[in-house]
Amino acid sequence: MLVTTPTPVRHVTSHLEVAVSAPADLVFSVAVSTDYPDVDETLTFTVGDEQLDAEVVTAPNGSRLHRIRQTPVGTLHVDYKADVRGRAPEPPMLGIDEILFTRPSRYCDSDRLANLSATHFSGLTGFELMSAVNQWVRTKIIYKPGSSRVVDGALETYLSRAGVCRDSAHLVVAFLRGLNMPARVTSVYAPGLVPMDFHAVAEAYWQGTWYLLDATGLAPRDAMVRICTGRDASDTAFMTTLAGRTELTCLKVDATVDGELPYDDKFSFKTLS
Repeated sequence: MLVTTPTPVRHVTSHLEVAVSAPADLVFSVAVSTDYPDVDETLTFTVGDEQLDAEVVTAPNGSRLHRIRQTPVGTLHVDYKADVRGRAPEPPMLGIDEILFTRPSRYCDSDRLANLSATHFSGLTGFELMSAVNQWVRTKIIYKPGSSRVVDGALETYLSRAGVCRDSAHLVVAFLRGLNMPARVTSVYAPGLVPMDFHAVAEAYWQGTWYLLDATGLAPRDAMVRICTGRDASDTAFMTTLAGRTELTCLKVDATVDGELPYDDKFSFKTLS
């Protein structure tokens, strides 16, 4: 059953410092999705006293990428702040989505996990499948910062039995795709998350609705704010260096709500809005 609760006003910020040692072509995904109807936000990119202009690239599913093609040598400061009011409409299933989000992808290698999916979740479909997959990952995969590499995919997470939020999300998505259920990864701001950071969750499509699955259970789903949606972390990374030489030297993320955090029983079905 789909359960919704009133959505509080959410306040999110992120601050990045990037040491640029050779002129760089950079892409950032820190701004909230365009789907939210009422957002007050600011986003600045500065190196020293110079403010840089960014090219805005709108990706599918409301995602916004900010690209700086010629980031000069120095320390780049990225500062984002937003107040988000109200709920976004439920995202649709685009024609291409059903194909892309059922295929294997770089980090959600469902082709390598299909037999395991069938073994663990034989005969399950729909809500029962989503619930069983989410519960399996929640109970079998230890949340352990530093336990995985940025190149690890879902199979490595399955074998190691440890990872961070993106690893859990990848494994949930790969299991579901292995049984032909469209599923995708979404980056979010997550009030209540400890330790605070950008957060990754999964979404699965069933009977006209994208359902939010967070196998970590580390933050209430009703407070989360969508940033970027894609096949896996390769589509939703908060920073990508396309050219040049860079090093991320500082990352600070904060997300709060007005009043108390919503209660999340972790078992009901919810959407990300």
